[in-house]
Amino acid sequence: MDLFDLVVMAIGLSMDAFAVSICKGMSVSRIKPAHIATVGIYFGGFQALMPLIGYMLGKQFESVITDVDHWIAFVLLGIIGGNMIREAIKGGDEPSDDSFSFKTMLPLAIATSIDALAVGVTFAFLRVNILTAVALIGATTFAISGAGVAIGNSFGMKYKSKSEILGGVILIMLGCKILIGHLFFGG
Repeated sequence: MDLFDLVVMAIGLSMDAFAVSICKGMSVSRIKPAHIATVGIYFGGFQALMPLIGYMLGKQFESVITDVDHWIAFVLLGIIGGNMIREAIKGGDEPSDDSFSFKTMLPLAIATSIDALAVGVTFAFLRVNILTAVALIGATTFAISGAGVAIGNSFGMKYKSKSEILGGVILIMLGCKILIGHLFFGG
């Protein structure tokens, strides 16, 4: 997986956090730099931590699964992307809580980064520098989440479902690229 793929994946993974960040921005009448930093740190931090945990778990089973690793990456990214699209189309009540406390932000950060855990498992079977990957995913999510707070405060729900659909499509396309690359080009 090259740097371009990692950047695209980081953007795709950050879309759930972006959507929730929009809701957090909508929940306050006036945003402060602390709101943006808090959301960015929680979401970016967990988006970086979860793939690292997934990678470590995946490495434990690497020798057993090497022959089907491309299928695992394809299926996991397809499921994650499909779920993101389904949830965006179905719609749902996102939190409108105006609190930025630990009690509020921790569950949101975990919920928006579960897909990153599964992606981390796929990283264990691909040629990925995990430190570069988690740093890029964390930094991208930090920036996109911070922007989401500002956008939510300014524009509201207009872009929420579109960002989730885009993220889902990106992850599905990456899964297909991994599978096609392995099956037809040996990589």
